[in-house]
Amino acid sequence: MATLLEMAQQIVSAHATKTPMTTSELITNIQKIHAALQALDSGGVELSIPEEPAIPTLTLKQAFKKDEVVCMVCGKGGMKTLTRHLNQAHEMKPSQYRKQFNIPKSQSLMSRNYSAMRKEIAAGMDLGANLEKARAARQVNLGKGKAKKK
Repeated sequence: MATLLEMAQQIVSAHATKTPMTTSELITNIQKIHAALQALDSGGVELSIPEEPAIPTLTLKQAFKKDEVVCMVCGKGGMKTLTRHLNQAHEMKPSQYRKQFNIPKSQSLMSRNYSAMRKEIAAGMDLGANLEKARAARQVNLGKGKAKKK
């Protein structure tokens, strides 16, 4: 059977294959995992690992690029939009994500090129005109409803 240190090394090694880490982060993680394994091995000690607040390792400029968006929680990149990833991977709503990382509401959670492409498609389909027609029809219907009440 592997020693506790070897098991800690294997756990951190598996984690490091998916998440980029510095040398100091690797050492810290090995120490934390080794201490946790020792506590479990000593018998019946209940672990309470304090949650560290998520400190973004990326700036907003690095996270929201022209062609991709990078998640500030896990570092996963190559996505066009974050909403689905946040919901599925982190069970987080966009508003929670914005609050956690102080992202302004004016910042879109999608890449700039993807956003521009969607705007072009909407303009090509003349969706703005359809929206105006729908709003006008709604106002007319609301006006008829008020007239009947009198």
